[in-house]
Amino acid sequence: MARRSTASRNAHPAPMQDGDMLAAIDLGSNSFHMVVAQMLLGQLRVVDRLRESVRLAEGLDGFGGLKPDVLARALDCLSRFGQRAHDIPAHRVRAVATNTVRRLRAPQTFLLPAETALGRPIEVVSGREEARLVYLGVAHAQPPKEDQLRLVIDIGGGSTECIIGRGMQALERESLQVGCVASTRRFFGNGKLSRKRWKDALIEVTAEFQQFAATYRSLGWDEAIGAAGTNKAIGAICAEMKLTKGAVTAEALPHLRDRLLQAQRIEDIDLPGLSAERRPVIAGGILILEAVFNALELQRMAVSKAALREGVLYDMLGRGSEDDPRDASVAALMHRYGIDMTQAARVEATALRLFDQVAKTWALDADDRQMLVRAARLHEIGLAIAHSGYHVHGAYVLAHSDIAGFSQQEQRFVAVLVRTHRRSVPKSAFEMIPDRLLAHARRSAALLRLAVLLHRARDGEPLPSLQLQVDGDRLTLSLDPDWLQAHTLLRADLEGEVEDMRGLGMQLQLAAE
Repeated sequence: MARRSTASRNAHPAPMQDGDMLAAIDLGSNSFHMVVAQMLLGQLRVVDRLRESVRLAEGLDGFGGLKPDVLARALDCLSRFGQRAHDIPAHRVRAVATNTVRRLRAPQTFLLPAETALGRPIEVVSGREEARLVYLGVAHAQPPKEDQLRLVIDIGGGSTECIIGRGMQALERESLQVGCVASTRRFFGNGKLSRKRWKDALIEVTAEFQQFAATYRSLGWDEAIGAAGTNKAIGAICAEMKLTKGAVTAEALPHLRDRLLQAQRIEDIDLPGLSAERRPVIAGGILILEAVFNALELQRMAVSKAALREGVLYDMLGRGSEDDPRDASVAALMHRYGIDMTQAARVEATALRLFDQVAKTWALDADDRQMLVRAARLHEIGLAIAHSGYHVHGAYVLAHSDIAGFSQQEQRFVAVLVRTHRRSVPKSAFEMIPDRLLAHARRSAALLRLAVLLHRARDGEPLPSLQLQVDGDRLTLSLDPDWLQAHTLLRADLEGEVEDMRGLGMQLQLAAE
């Protein structure tokens, strides 16, 4: 299974330099994409693109599993992508999975062999995080005018994302469970086309968009842009039919639909400029776009070549700088839930003090350090709900919220640290953590537990010198004996922690300096 490189474990990644290469991999529900870029003169220049029509959504079996032939197709593609990314440093390659993997009953049954084939970790992103990344890609490819509001629509294989943003920031993000592959299977699964079937499907899909249509229309936008392959293909068909010069318009869509419905079966669709590869799913794409135009009262939509993968590239740049979107999200959560900033800062400082003493021995990396910081800042988020069991409430909030910048695995990682920072550790606490991150999560949880415990008094009294030494999963914490003797409650808590730490698979020993 894919693991992070030794180099990435022991140091912060160096800032991007001219000539550095990076790659983004998009495991979409219709196609898998890989884009390789190089930093030149402070800008990203795309040097290679790979695309394979995997149609992962076709493999969903109705029971939350993936059909073997589709899984094999996906793994073959990822193996080829892995070969292309082999010489790019691990921390400069980021792979994200979207709707179809989100819908799997047990995503790890796909992710384990997929990460092995690719040779890199794969993140699963939520629908709203996918929407943010799509907007980011379009905004960088086609920079908006100052103060311009922009509507971006991305029709994927399994879901459709609608975003309103200003500048580089997404203001409204929605993700619906309608995509070109899924909708073609759902409404035209037997391959037959008819006007009645189309009308019934259009009513049903339009209703999905009505959930947020009024909010979007009230906010408004200055221009609409369609992202990714389906919109690009529909725009090209409009141009081939001489309906537009490449955009999609409210006047053009009925002509497009009528031409499509001249065929009575999917395999007989004859639209100018339509590739044989996209023919099996174009009906669902045009259906969704007509529904979007109806619900949002759109008149015209330009088309962008940019999509999720470009957004992932630019998000990687942000993660390597002071503009990491995850840190902004943590700050927003702290403000929203009224977290005690002073206490969070105390716990964070002590957690890092312990981390820096054991990171090398425990092979904890820069990513682990940042996740520990975020967990320390958010460990009391559940107090906004109730004091009793606040660690459980906090973990639930973090695991189930849409948090910009975080993959689902990252949210679960932070949620687990919050869940296990006090009281006993349930056996099921780490079951959602991938095996490659399990040791990192347990060890980070141990550090956070100690930091929180050492600041239980919530006062400003500085801690004495403390030393943490580790040997595998055995921890030895040394504190000044006179100071500890004067803090009897803390000493009792530490003695009780010896037992509680076993829930993490750790053996804690207290020693006098």
